[in-house]
Amino acid sequence: MARDRASRPEAKPLRLFIAVDVPDAVKAELAGRIGPFRERIPGARWTKEDGWHVTLKFLGATWPRLVQQVSGAVEEAARRAATFQTRLTALGVFATPRRTRVVWAGLDDPDRRFAGIVRALDGLLSEDFEPEKREFTPHLTLARLNPPRDIREFAPEIVGMEIPSADFEVQRLVLYRSHLSPHGAKYEPLLARPFGVP
Repeated sequence: MARDRASRPEAKPLRLFIAVDVPDAVKAELAGRIGPFRERIPGARWTKEDGWHVTLKFLGATWPRLVQQVSGAVEEAARRAATFQTRLTALGVFATPRRTRVVWAGLDDPDRRFAGIVRALDGLLSEDFEPEKREFTPHLTLARLNPPRDIREFAPEIVGMEIPSADFEVQRLVLYRSHLSPHGAKYEPLLARPFGVP
């Protein structure tokens, strides 16, 4: 949760993250490619196609009084950015094949444009949110495994499997609110800002 010494007990935090959207056609193609793996990995919780975003910064539980500040940071980071092209590349896992916690689809980022936006957001939000310490890997989270499993026992070909998509343009930032429920998360866009617009 964001650092907020002045927060009142009755304030109800919002679960927030900042992301880039992926076109529906790209997600549909990806869903078809990973379909055969869904029954092969025991205990995997597969994410829903409509929830596939490139999460640039996960803010977590955020006090309502900070939402305006977060919105301002999203607007400023978007203003500084320029549109660019990317595409899906290959499947991968966190942390390692032997102890897989997450299965993901990677995105092309040779000029580290995603990482540059992440650094901008970290700088703009550093007063209230911890900067990310790990190197940013642009990806879509496809499945989570808890406890971690050795993915090689069930789908050894999944790590590094190429899933190239058509190029698509990254052109805006979106601030999302996540609503958790027993039926899965619902994502509500609170703010969307195109790149490069004052």
